[in-house]
Amino acid sequence: MSDVFETSDLGLAEHILSTEYGRMRIGAHGQRRGLQMTQAQLNAGVRLDHLNFRMSVDVEAAALGTLVLGEVCSGRLRLESDGSERRMGPGDLYLTAQPEHPYRGSIREVQSNLAVIDPALVTELAGTDPGHRQQPLRFTGYQPVSAQATQHWKNTFAYVRDAVLLNPDATGQPLLAAAAARLLVATALVTFPHNALTDATIEDRRDSHYAALQRAVTFIDEHAHRDISVADIADAAHVTIRAVQLAFRRHLDMTPMDYLRRVRLELAHHELVDADPGLTTVTTVAYRWGFASPSRFALYYRAAYGVLPSHTLHQR
Repeated sequence: MSDVFETSDLGLAEHILSTEYGRMRIGAHGQRRGLQMTQAQLNAGVRLDHLNFRMSVDVEAAALGTLVLGEVCSGRLRLESDGSERRMGPGDLYLTAQPEHPYRGSIREVQSNLAVIDPALVTELAGTDPGHRQQPLRFTGYQPVSAQATQHWKNTFAYVRDAVLLNPDATGQPLLAAAAARLLVATALVTFPHNALTDATIEDRRDSHYAALQRAVTFIDEHAHRDISVADIADAAHVTIRAVQLAFRRHLDMTPMDYLRRVRLELAHHELVDADPGLTTVTTVAYRWGFASPSRFALYYRAAYGVLPSHTLHQR
């Protein structure tokens, strides 16, 4: 479900933008044809917005407190923050500013797609633990690392928007929303440069023992019906994120999220076995267990059970 706001009142536009993106002041140039904003909340950590400035404005803004990644669809955009100035046009991607830094800029008849992301979710997806780092995780550049990365972000953004947020069959499925949010954040981490540490420490290697794996597996088995993250799994195992990832790789040759997907696939299988084909569909079951793509769900299912999920559903 999307919320749409539209106004040609400059003061009201400034108030709404300040409410949603942090305190800011805007000054218009020329004809004030207004602002249209569409918002869709994916989950607590990710929101997708579309902003349409039907006018030219200058912006002075306080720190966002969130990560705002954008794509210019039309118009011209200039942003300044942390000693950096960037000028963007149609097709360009950008990081608005570091979450803790103010910024300024000029917006010239710009339409943009925005992903508003909780920085804590980025830290989690990067496989890092804030309490064990010399510096907090941060993006180290304001623009994508390559043209291929740019296109990958655009494709993923469109997929999450169209297949999850705008898909009425997917509405109200918390595991699906969480999976889509993590997919988008993981894509951000390969699109923009950052300072995430990828090498395990000596302590991480020491803690990636079988007992930690057992605690993690037990937690996943008991909580697979909930939205759980790799950080939750690591907490349950009493080790760092990197250590629990090493434990799964060392002992099971998979990631914690691979194992979670396998458990959820088994739960989906049991639901299909028991379901009435007149009252449910394979797509509904796939969405309920966090599989955003029914076709990919079918591939996983056939690899595990030797038949398509539709066969299981209709075998009663």
